[in-house]
Amino acid sequence: MTEGEFPLKGFLTEGELMSDSPRYSPLHAVHESLGASFTDFAGFMMPVRYDSDLAEHHAVRTAAGIFDISHMAEISVTGPEAGAFLDYALAGKLSAINIGQAKYSLLLNEAGGIIDDLVVYRLGEQHWLVVANAGNRFPAVEALNHRTTGFNVNVKDESDATALIAVQGPNALDILQHTVGLELAAEAAERPEPTLESLKYYWSLPATFLGNPMLIGRTGYTGEDGFELYVDVQHAAVLWNALMAAGESRGLVPTGLACRDTLRLEAGMPLYGHELNLTTAPVQAGLGKVVALSKEGDFVGRAASEKGVSADAPVLVGLVGEGKRAARADYEVYSGENKVGVVTSGALSPTLEYPVAMAFVDPSVSELGTIVDVDIRGTRLPYTVTALPFYSRKKN
Repeated sequence: MTEGEFPLKGFLTEGELMSDSPRYSPLHAVHESLGASFTDFAGFMMPVRYDSDLAEHHAVRTAAGIFDISHMAEISVTGPEAGAFLDYALAGKLSAINIGQAKYSLLLNEAGGIIDDLVVYRLGEQHWLVVANAGNRFPAVEALNHRTTGFNVNVKDESDATALIAVQGPNALDILQHTVGLELAAEAAERPEPTLESLKYYWSLPATFLGNPMLIGRTGYTGEDGFELYVDVQHAAVLWNALMAAGESRGLVPTGLACRDTLRLEAGMPLYGHELNLTTAPVQAGLGKVVALSKEGDFVGRAASEKGVSADAPVLVGLVGEGKRAARADYEVYSGENKVGVVTSGALSPTLEYPVAMAFVDPSVSELGTIVDVDIRGTRLPYTVTALPFYSRKKN
């Protein structure tokens, strides 16, 4: 398998095509010094790889990888009615999460389509942090601001001031624990899980780096254990170098967007613009439980979500094939001579060593074990409908 097995076209969306004036991560000079290859992603020049897609992918699965994801959007939501506002603006019940907890949620339009999928952290009694996809930063900020009417709340886009670094893999915890200058903040001692080791998945702790405030979340987009570190842009390069120094003897390697895509695909995690979009209802993408229809009061998209979708609406499934020829985004799916769906993401899995894909298909062929054909450059090859995710890490 070569680097060509992971084409960028497989995960760049319409809003992420090359712009006339690309922006740069606060870590751009660091990436250049490491010999990274770059691509335009949501208007940012971001590292797609440093060496080998395969080597970087396997490093995350077996040791650790460090990603620059500073192109992501960070939106602060504060005020006496911040919780009630988020319950109205988003599909989940964000007012119910505890301080320090994070929750995956959806920003819907009135028709029940997905404007963006988000991670929301509760940082205080009246303080939440909404993390949006890079390509949907401005639509998310606009939608949230538009929905503030009637609420005593403040929405502030803090993306330009925030850098985001992810350390993912089995050795991630060990690396953070040995990073010089990285310490938990005093208030972390008051949390239910006051140490990094005890921190649960989708929880966070306040921390400092060289005395400067930051946030550490035990979250990620790879299917592995790992952490995401939010820090002021002026401290990003020094933090990256400190993490790299701690990880030198622990298998840490810099990792780019190409392996991030194959990692999230193996873990069955949706990518906006491929599995999710403005016309896809959450239930079609297997995210029906993310929409909290049981919460009190109205929220944007509630009526459409309660109405549901038609019985013949396409649904997202996992597909596995044989051999080495991978289905790619936009390849057509057939049952006999009938077209029954389209692939949204696909690759030859580096971990499993066989082709995997996600696809929207007709409900009539969505049952586990059903065999369909994918048209791969004029040749139809059999794929079997399977449950997601394709890969799950072994937990201690």
